[in-house]
Amino acid sequence: MAESHGGAKGAAAHTEAEGGHKAPFPPFQKDTFASQLVSLVIAFVALYLIVSRIALPRVGSLLDERQNKIEGDLAEAQKLKDASDSALKAYENELAAARSRAQAISAETREKLNATSEAERKKLEQRLSVKLADAEKTIASTRETAMSNVRGIAADAAAAIVQRLTGVLPDGTSVDRAVDASLKG
Repeated sequence: MAESHGGAKGAAAHTEAEGGHKAPFPPFQKDTFASQLVSLVIAFVALYLIVSRIALPRVGSLLDERQNKIEGDLAEAQKLKDASDSALKAYENELAAARSRAQAISAETREKLNATSEAERKKLEQRLSVKLADAEKTIASTRETAMSNVRGIAADAAAAIVQRLTGVLPDGTSVDRAVDASLKG
């Protein structure tokens, strides 16, 4: 027999067979093989029943719940995507409508400003034509006055020149005819 380590007397660990050989691994011993095989079959059947009746339904229900949750989340995500797509389309439609309204307002304002500008231009043209006509009348009357003054001055100058040269004062009708002839020609 082998002695134990640690010095305890009477308690010996026995792993070697007598004669110095080690004993074979217990599952491989011929005399215990059949009982071990029966124990293995019983353990396997018990484990199979526990797993198939208790563990697998729980795992299956967890997998089903997870799949249902995923499908629900995907459906919700699709609903949200559809809602955001419809909101985006509505936004784009509103933006396009706002742009067209802005363009219409711009065109209307441009037309109003052009009409106002045209009306102001016509008023200014009328005022200018009235002022131009008044200025032309003033010029004509001033010319007429100046010409009548020139005629009178020319007649007086002609009469004075003739008198100085000839020493005789000419009559008014002959001086007027001579001035009219010189002014026309």
